Amino acid sequence: MTERHRVPVSKKGERAQPELPELAETCDCPRLERDEWHEVESDWSDITFVQTSTTAVLGVPVGYESTRSDLQKKAAKLGVSVPDDAMLLMGEGRFRRPVMLEVEGAETGARGVVTPGGIAYSRLVPAPWGQIQRLVDETVDLAKERYGGPPDDLWLWYLTCRVCSKEREFETLIIAHYAQRRPDKG
Repeated sequence: MTERHRVPVSKKGERAQPELPELAETCDCPRLERDEWHEVESDWSDITFVQTSTTAVLGVPVGYESTRSDLQKKAAKLGVSVPDDAMLLMGEGRFRRPVMLEVEGAETGARGVVTPGGIAYSRLVPAPWGQIQRLVDETVDLAKERYGGPPDDLWLWYLTCRVCSKEREFETLIIAHYAQRRPDKG
């Protein structure tokens, strides 16, 4: 015989939302300051990543957590350090998606090591299910207006996990990367 579960109900007869566990104890997701990341341009000439790719099914990544683990192992094998709150970026692709993990101390030119250079225009946005494509399109439009053309690459940094996603509104950093700096319009 299965044990009964009691679910609290509000006075209106709706199910009460369960309380989330204390995030500080269960979640170590990065937290970014909006004024440092939202609609900001960053110099990427000194940022280095280790890179791999993950399988995607019609654009949806499969095995993202194991890819993250593989990148950590790759960094350790190269003898480089992964900074606290390192960027973990996912690129575009319908069947394969590039994934990069920020590292420090890597030799330029080593296999699997990428130094993208150029500049990155970023937007820190709440991105609930079904909204990401619209937000990416908005970012591309803003970047085109600002830099006079489309970005060379688009990257996403999902900043929340299954524990904190809802509370933090699926916070995501969208990055439009330009390999070569283009003059601002205007």
